[in-house]
Amino acid sequence: MDAGELLKRYAAGERDFHNVDLQGASLIGVNLNKAHLRRANLSHTNLTGASLKSVNLREANLFQANLQGSDLQEANLIVSNLEQANLSGANMIDANLRASNLIGANLTRAALTEAILSEAVLKQANLSRANLHDTSLSRSNLSKAILIDTILDAANLTNAILVGANLKGANLANALLNGANLTGADLSQGNLSRVKGNGTNLASANLTDAKLRGASLSWTTLRGANLTRANLYRAKLCWSNLTGAILAEAVLIDANLNQITWRDADLRRAIMPNGFQHD
Repeated sequence: MDAGELLKRYAAGERDFHNVDLQGASLIGVNLNKAHLRRANLSHTNLTGASLKSVNLREANLFQANLQGSDLQEANLIVSNLEQANLSGANMIDANLRASNLIGANLTRAALTEAILSEAVLKQANLSRANLHDTSLSRSNLSKAILIDTILDAANLTNAILVGANLKGANLANALLNGANLTGADLSQGNLSRVKGNGTNLASANLTDAKLRGASLSWTTLRGANLTRANLYRAKLCWSNLTGAILAEAVLIDANLNQITWRDADLRRAIMPNGFQHD
C-alpha cells in the first residue's frame, strides 16, 4: 500500500492500517486522526504538520521521521522508535511515549505537558525550550540530553538518569528528583525551588546561580558540585555530602544542615543559616 491508497481508504472511513509500510513517504499536512498504525514502518517519512490526534503508533518505526509541527495530542507511541526523529514544535500533550526510543531526537519547543515518558530513552536528545510541565519521566534516560530553558516544573524525574545533561536555565520548580542521577549535569541559573530530590546524585554538578529555595535534598551527594551564588534559603540538606563543593557567596539562611559532610568545601563569603557571612 502506498501513501495515496492509504489516504483514499482513510477518507472512505477505514482506520486500521497496522503493519503498513510507508517508509520514506511524503505525508505532509495529512489528517490521520485516530488511525490505527501499530507496528507501521514510517522511517524517513515526512509527516510535517500532520494531524495525528489520538493515533495508535504503538511499536511503530519512525526512525528519522520528520514530524515537525505535527499534532500528536493523546497519541499512543508506547515502545515506538523515534530515534533521530524531528519533533520540533510538535504537540504531544497527554501523549504516551513510555519506553520509547528517542535517542538523538529533536524535541525543541515541543509541547509535552502531562505526557508519559517513563522509561523512555532520550540520550543526546534536544529538548531545549520544550514544555514538560507535570510530565512523567520516571526511570527515563536523559544522559547528555540538551534541556536549555526547558520547562520541567512539577515533572516526575524519580530515578531518572541525567548524567552530563545540559539543564542551564531550566525550570524544575516543584519537580520530583528522588533517586535521580545528575552527575556532572549543568543546572546553572536553573530554578529548583521546592524540588524534592532526596537521595539524588548531584556529584560534580554545576549549580552556579541556581535557585534552590525550599528544596528538599536530604541524603544527597553534592561532592565537588559548584553552588557558587546558589540560593539555598530554607533548603533541607541534612545528611548530604558536600565534600569539596564550592559554596562561595551561596545563601544558606535558615537551611537545614544537620549532619552535613563539609570536608574541603569552599564557603568563602557564604551567608550561613544564622545570617552571618562566612569568612
